Formats: sequence, structure tokens, C-alpha cells
Amino acid sequence: MTKPLTEPLTKALTKALTKPLIFAVAGAGSWGTALAIQLARAGQQVRLWGRDSAHIEAIRASGRNQRFLPGVDLPENLVAVPSLKTALEGIDHLLIAAPSHGFGSVLAQSIKYLDVSRGLAWASKGFEPGSARLLHEVARDMLPADTPLALVTGPSFAMEVARNMPTAVTVAGTDPQFNQRFAAALHHGAFRTYTSDDLVGAELGGAVKNVLAVATGIADGMGLGDNARAALVTRGLVEMMRLGAAMGAQKETLVGLAGMGDLVLTCTGDQSRNRRFGLALGRGDNAEKALAEIGQVVEGINTAEEVHRQAHQHKVEMPISEVVYSIIHKGLAPEKGLKMLLSREPKAESI
Repeated sequence: MTKPLTEPLTKALTKALTKPLIFAVAGAGSWGTALAIQLARAGQQVRLWGRDSAHIEAIRASGRNQRFLPGVDLPENLVAVPSLKTALEGIDHLLIAAPSHGFGSVLAQSIKYLDVSRGLAWASKGFEPGSARLLHEVARDMLPADTPLALVTGPSFAMEVARNMPTAVTVAGTDPQFNQRFAAALHHGAFRTYTSDDLVGAELGGAVKNVLAVATGIADGMGLGDNARAALVTRGLVEMMRLGAAMGAQKETLVGLAGMGDLVLTCTGDQSRNRRFGLALGRGDNAEKALAEIGQVVEGINTAEEVHRQAHQHKVEMPISEVVYSIIHKGLAPEKGLKMLLSREPKAESI
């Protein structure tokens, strides 16, 4: 279930939050930097690390992540750190914000310097490439079984978080106190946090919505209109819930911030890289040109293949996601994919 953070905190947790915590954020892209800014804005001490040492040095020199969040000044209590070992020394918590395909690698590097008993949190959205495992399954294989795990997810464009615009997210995880501790560290100003015990549902919603955002982008790029977009979003949510039911997710999660909320934002907002990728495909551009113009990772590309794998494994019907997979990975023309969806037999509207 998802719960607002406004529930009373335990006395121990309240005492722990009276002094700033020390966080390391691994991943200096737009989302990792935005979350690092929010943690610093909430009074925490934050170290930001990324793989590209030249990029980190540019951040240190300018006080901005000009590549991904141009024009946004970093708080004084946020420092960019070129060494992962240095970033992790003496921290209270690590937040991994790398793309999903890099999650396992960053975690493997971090374990050498990390006190895993303090727990692990991440803000990566997607599956492990090649296996279609959710990221908590990857973490479970690398960490002791009792390590608290949590995911920060929900409808949140990085630039709006960085600019302190109203945002609500979910912190979903395996340990209620760890969830609340992490949520409380982020909860400040215009940034509202909720907690949830449904890690599977939260991860699934954050991954599948990227594929569906490519679909709505393609439709809008083809000029198919608002009706088509609304139908894709609605029926896409049904696909997400079908797969969620098969994988043990809670229905309430998938109609909340981590599911429907993130789906609506990503499918309709042009800050979404997945939507912009779909728009380019719908206009007739090839994938290489679209990716070059976007200049950042488009999670929906790899995720489309992993959703395809999960759907077949669980024998779940996901026609919209299947068409996106075929367009990206099998060379299906968008126009033909649309005809395939429209030619499906009429049926009852149900999950």
C-alpha cells in the first residue's frame, strides 16, 4: 500500500532526522542531479558522483550541471566528487540514479566501499537488459538478504524538480522504517513523498510506462490526434495492470503515482525522452537520428525488449507494447503497427 509521509514518525526516526544526513548520489545525469539538489535543498549533505570524470570536473568548476540541467545552480551543500570511493566514505545512504542498464555495474563497484546494512535506494527505472529482471532482483543477488531496499519513483521531470516545482513521488521498499527515513530526507518544500511496501508494482510501473510513452509519441508524431493518445494511455494502463497482476504487483500501486501518474506524465509531456523518441519515429525519422537529437539515454528502447520477454514469459497479452517492440527491434513500420492495433477484434473493456 502507498501511504503519505504525514503519518507520525517513530521517536527514533524523528531524532535521527534532526541532524543532516550524508548522501551519495551515483549518477550525474539529469535525474540524479535533480534528486541530489532536492536532498541538499532539504538540508542533507550530498555528494554527486558520475562515471564521466570530465563532466564531474565541469560541474565542480561551474557549480552547475550545464549538460543536463542548464541554468540551475547547485546548492552549496552539494559537491561533485570524481572518486566513487571518496563519495561513499562515511555516508549514511547511497542513492543510485544510473540508467537501468548500468545499475548492476554501479552497485558492484559501490559494494566495495559501502556499509550495506544501512540499505540501498535507487531511482533507476527499467529492467536488467537481457534477463528482464527487476532491479531489486539484481540487488538481491548482490547484497545480503536482509539489506533494506527502496526505489524513488513517480511522475517527476528532472528539470521541474531541480527548479523546485511541485512534485509528488513514491518511495517503495522492503523495510518500512528505511522507506520513511529516505522519504523524510527528500520531503521538503514543493517536493512531497509517499511510501509504499509494493516494490514490484513501483518498479513495474516505472519501467512499462516508458514503452507506452514511445507508443503515444509515435501516434502524435503521425498526427493521429488527442483521441488516439487518450486510448493508448488508457489501454496501456490495462496492459501494465495485466503484467502487474501476473508478477504480484498491487493494483493500487499501478493506479497511483508509480503507475498511472508516471504513465500520464511520460505519455503527454514533451520533456519525456521516450515520448520525444516516439514523436521522431512517428514523423518518419530513424532511431539513430532521433537518439542523436535527444542526446541522452532513452530507457524505452531496451525496456521494450524486456517487457516483450516478460509478457511472453507470463503469457500476458500486451498488444501496444508488442507493437512498440516490433517497431523498435523488428523494423515494423509505424503505419503497419497502427493497422495491426486497429484491426484487432472488438472485445469487452476489462483487464
